[in-house]
Amino acid sequence: MKWNKFRIKTTTEAEDIVCSSLMDLGVQGVEVEDKIPLTQREKEQMFVDILPEIDVDDGVAYISFYLEEDEDKEKMLQAVREELKEIGTYVNVGSMEIEESQTEDVDWVNNWKQYFHQFTIDDVLIIPSWEDVQPEDEDKMIIHIDPGTAFGTGMHETTQLCIRQIKKYVTEDTEILDVGCGSGILGMLALKFGAKHSTGTDLDPCAIDATHENMDVNGISRDQYRVMIGNIIDDKEVQDQVGYDRYDIVAANILADVLVPLTPVILNHLKTGGIYITSGIIEEKEETVVEAVKAAGLEVLEVNHQGEWVSVTARKN
Repeated sequence: MKWNKFRIKTTTEAEDIVCSSLMDLGVQGVEVEDKIPLTQREKEQMFVDILPEIDVDDGVAYISFYLEEDEDKEKMLQAVREELKEIGTYVNVGSMEIEESQTEDVDWVNNWKQYFHQFTIDDVLIIPSWEDVQPEDEDKMIIHIDPGTAFGTGMHETTQLCIRQIKKYVTEDTEILDVGCGSGILGMLALKFGAKHSTGTDLDPCAIDATHENMDVNGISRDQYRVMIGNIIDDKEVQDQVGYDRYDIVAANILADVLVPLTPVILNHLKTGGIYITSGIIEEKEETVVEAVKAAGLEVLEVNHQGEWVSVTARKN
């Protein structure tokens, strides 16, 4: 099936109202393009240290929506133009030009699967549900993971650095906290390596379902872990739920600018002798994180590199 795509040129001032109006007219979803700078919260939720470069905000926004090929596009366009004209009486909607094009049918939710294939981290095979385990890999620890809309397959160097450090320090008595747990992969592997219990926190509600699904498919019972939504840096309720002086390992695979304010908070949740494993750090931010770790009173044990990425491991003495 082909789709008709319509791209409206409007203003950043009007984009929220235009999007809402399109939804009221029956449009199922929209795409928004603008140059509005990312907020700090948006940067944190991206969980990357190399952020996209955005030009200076010029006040222009493009809003795209799609109609199936057999839908009455003229009727919808007439309704859209009337709605834009009405909005224009109280908000600057810009030129309101509408470009039309056609696109092939795409499974937007599952299209990312073409880029995720099975791979190994040392003796661990990480494999998506749509691929088969090969005979030569049957002696490895096999982890089935479908990240869905939550971040984290283990393929990225930052996650692999964390996994190796977790495996090195985990014991059968380990209580682990994974800050920014995404798909749940770090907590899940800690449990597979022998940890007693895992707790995960994340800002993205998708992490709840993704973690449950991935734990279930790997045979991990729900009494072995818990996952919650919230910002442990400044949310006292989340901090209380996580618990204090409780964890043998805290892992945080997040961008460096979040690790700096996170580190002194994590000190309250680590046991004495507990291990703090950080990753998601580009080489240029290595010293920033090392200094933040030292400033919190932690002893730096290891600094490991993979590609352009860095992991810092420390201990609470």
